[in-house]
Amino acid sequence: MAAITGIRLSPGIIGRLRLAAQGLLGPGFPGVPEAVRGMTAMQAQDLQSVLWAVGQRVQGASVEDVRIALDRGDVVRSWPMRGTLHLLAPEDLKWMLSITAGRVIRGLAGRHRELEIAAADVDAAAAAALRLVSGGAASRAELFQAFERAGQSTAGQRGIHLLGVLCQRGCLVQGPLAGNQQLVVAFDDWITESRALDRADGIAEWLLRYFRSHGPATERDFSWWAGIPLTDTRAALARVSGQLAELEFGGTSYWLSPETAALLDCGVPGQRTVLALPGFDEFLLGYADRSLVLPPEHADKIVPGGNGVFKKTIVAGGAVLGTWTARAGGRPPVVVPQPFDAVNGLRPAAQRSFELQAAKYRRYLGS
Repeated sequence: MAAITGIRLSPGIIGRLRLAAQGLLGPGFPGVPEAVRGMTAMQAQDLQSVLWAVGQRVQGASVEDVRIALDRGDVVRSWPMRGTLHLLAPEDLKWMLSITAGRVIRGLAGRHRELEIAAADVDAAAAAALRLVSGGAASRAELFQAFERAGQSTAGQRGIHLLGVLCQRGCLVQGPLAGNQQLVVAFDDWITESRALDRADGIAEWLLRYFRSHGPATERDFSWWAGIPLTDTRAALARVSGQLAELEFGGTSYWLSPETAALLDCGVPGQRTVLALPGFDEFLLGYADRSLVLPPEHADKIVPGGNGVFKKTIVAGGAVLGTWTARAGGRPPVVVPQPFDAVNGLRPAAQRSFELQAAKYRRYLGS
């Protein structure tokens, strides 16, 4: 599809198009599995954050709805890319790992040498783990005890690295919840139907789904997000570009679904929409370059000191304009906005919209 021309773009318009693609404008997704599948993958190292990320995208969803989907295996939380936990459709995990796991494991080789993890150690840990979870599930503590009994120390992060390798290899996967922890299960017991895609077809589908769920985005955004080399990314884009729309902004090509691009014809919605998004939400973390929606001068307010822990964000009109907190200890929780403009705060209309978001969050929690 030829590049769309004659459209005056701005960072705010691109941000609102991304909100629309991600199900954050309009009705959203019809259910939890549909939201996760529609998003391709959702960053999930912080469990409570990703539960709300899904809840925001499914009208009327509660935290229990998302937890039930995890407990049933309708969605799965694992390490499909970048060595980072994500939520995704279970049928996608095996073929994604077939593309990314080798590179991730090779990237950890130095750390594994420091921890004295060799191939024989991984095999011993795998055998012990599968004996433990055969036909059932185990807590991480129980799994680490099984590693120790098999002569595999779990000290000094060795246990979590063994678990990570076994998940990367498709031996184990995280399964149902036990409180705020996930039990470990055998991959093939928990995920009984997996799609099979070769590397080229898999990267092409992955890229197409990413641009449909996250666009407008660039080839470098996808390459970083999925951990796929740029050469492979460009080859995949050449295969699927005819199914996408292309926008040019600032001398860079941005790709998106034709359906999302069609919003440009009659005015992109969401100019006055205010959202209370969780930390680690895909609206911010789904891109290598976040400067279009988060002014660089405010980046440290989202990730203080660059510590890797992302705060909850207030998004208005397609841009991040502050953070928010939900103070524990009360029921319902007290939701407090912290706009970047600490002097003037939120404008009255934005304040009212934020209060509606706070009410939605409390309903999601069931409080």
